[in-house]
Amino acid sequence: MNVIAAQVAPSRRDLAGPALRAFFNIARKWDLGAEQERRLLGSPGRSTYFRWKKEHAGAVPHDVIERISYILGIYKALHILFPDEAQADGWVKRPNDAPLFGGRSALERMLAGQVADLYVVRQYLDAQRGWG
Repeated sequence: MNVIAAQVAPSRRDLAGPALRAFFNIARKWDLGAEQERRLLGSPGRSTYFRWKKEHAGAVPHDVIERISYILGIYKALHILFPDEAQADGWVKRPNDAPLFGGRSALERMLAGQVADLYVVRQYLDAQRGWG
């Protein structure tokens, strides 16, 4: 039997800790407030949100893992596009004239609440990198 085939893909519970740690680290670098963080995570209940923030563990629904995955991709793309860390981290809050944003910031678009809003920001940045 192939050793690789015998390996089991990590479960959502296995991914929860690293995903939550990464999310809260990015949120800190982007200087987000608790309500913004909750919104990006899909508006979990306040007690769930604060448990995730404190323990970086717990049952995390698939859509939250998907949301965090998009945010990780957005963060990575920004740090590829902008070699200056402050510029990369500040981009999400700056007004943007691209038609996708209509003069609003990418963060405002991402805070609209739908997973698709995170997806389109990620797709936009990938296109800026020449991947789209």
